[in-house]
Amino acid sequence: MAIPETAAEATTISEELAEAAQAQGLLTLGVEEEYLLVDAVEPRAVEAVEEVFDRLGDDIRDSVQHEYMRSQIETASPPQLELGSLFDAMKRLRAGIATAAEAAGVRVVAVGAAPGSGPNTRVVDKPRYHRMRERFGDLSPGAGLNGMHVHVSVPDPETGVQVLNHLRPWLPIFQAATANSPYFAGHDTGYASWRSMLWERWPTVGPTPYLESHEHYLTLISDLQASGAMLDEGMLYWYARLSANYPTVEIRMGDVCPSLDDTVLLAALARALVGTVLGEIHDGKRAPDVAHPLLRAAHWRAAHDGLEGLNIDMATREPRPAWRLMRQLFDYVRPELERHGDLELATVLMGRLRAHGTGAARQRALMAQNATISDVVDWLAGATAGAR
Repeated sequence: MAIPETAAEATTISEELAEAAQAQGLLTLGVEEEYLLVDAVEPRAVEAVEEVFDRLGDDIRDSVQHEYMRSQIETASPPQLELGSLFDAMKRLRAGIATAAEAAGVRVVAVGAAPGSGPNTRVVDKPRYHRMRERFGDLSPGAGLNGMHVHVSVPDPETGVQVLNHLRPWLPIFQAATANSPYFAGHDTGYASWRSMLWERWPTVGPTPYLESHEHYLTLISDLQASGAMLDEGMLYWYARLSANYPTVEIRMGDVCPSLDDTVLLAALARALVGTVLGEIHDGKRAPDVAHPLLRAAHWRAAHDGLEGLNIDMATREPRPAWRLMRQLFDYVRPELERHGDLELATVLMGRLRAHGTGAARQRALMAQNATISDVVDWLAGATAGAR
């Protein structure tokens, strides 16, 4: 759950990178990931973020930040043009925080919600977080909720709003592909992404509404702040939004993935989708105004089934196998994957996701072999650090 103290997001795009992107006609890409800190032996969350920060290497310190709870930590990759460079940057970040966590006597785990039992942890000791706790109470139970946010560059806010409209029908399948929180407080919740269900209790969480213009977008933000439903623009938790600080759209409804392979695949698909819809906007194609209740139903289905069940085909309004819709998305954005030089790697990573399933599916497969929640957390810790 990204609730930064200052609105910190993916690292600022340098002038050199912006010029390279413009010269090549490509879109920049950045990813934020949030993680849970757990005990070195037991599957319980621990309030250890300050201890981990104290042990971070200087090479990654500027890309790591606090999250809402003291049992969470977040990384933000530098923006990239090449998918391989993004993979390498995120690999360094994951390895670096895993090393710092080990030095602090804990582990870092990429999981949507805390699988093990244990008491609620406290918020980080910063004024904004305390104000949020006072205003919204126990809307984030346990140790915190951990997501993945993908930033893709757009030319200007007005175009960015049109991009948000075009993204709406595709975001449920992104959510399904990231599902990675079937267990909570020691038991199977019946959902592939229980984090999604807990997260939706916040008043501004949900599908992005159909927007008439950038002015309409800003008016809604102002109205929501005036209502008391959010303290500031940083609490606009729509599943896709404009960055308040950088020229990007941010896709932000998914669980953090245990495998870096899956994270990079979804980042590549997000960039290719934004590139695809930018072409449609240039051609004057209007975004489909999908009914909001149907969109919410599709997101619920994504949280419940992940990729292993059904989701809603927005063109026909009928349930279809989620994997078929995932393949449809891949085929739809294939030209942009190729244009950005991502097609070969994305094809390999798509095959791996198809073979091993989502994080939720892998956790359940492990439990089906008479494993325990402790075993699941052990596996998640290894996957996060890149050891398995």
